[in-house]
Amino acid sequence: MELTAQQLRGFDGSDSSKPVYIAIRGTVYDVSSGKGFYGPGGPYAVFAGREASRALAKMSKSEEDVCGNLDGLSDKEMGVLQDWEKKFQAKYPVVGHLAS
Repeated sequence: MELTAQQLRGFDGSDSSKPVYIAIRGTVYDVSSGKGFYGPGGPYAVFAGREASRALAKMSKSEEDVCGNLDGLSDKEMGVLQDWEKKFQAKYPVVGHLAS
């Protein structure tokens, strides 16, 4: 399945009849099993329905970092992102990709 960023926003957990999705490097994961973390009121709800690569790389929950722009990230931050990506790959099913 291919989603636009706007379509992805519809999977932020605010509609309980829909799954919760997060994108990392353009790959969309169904994180519904972690709804307590990513759903409304959860500690990582800012990532839900969004491309969260930059924020994960920077270990940031700041709104301006929740995007897919990797420009200017350090090697260490890229390593952190790779670690997050591996965790998501092991824990959550891939449901699609973001349209470029």
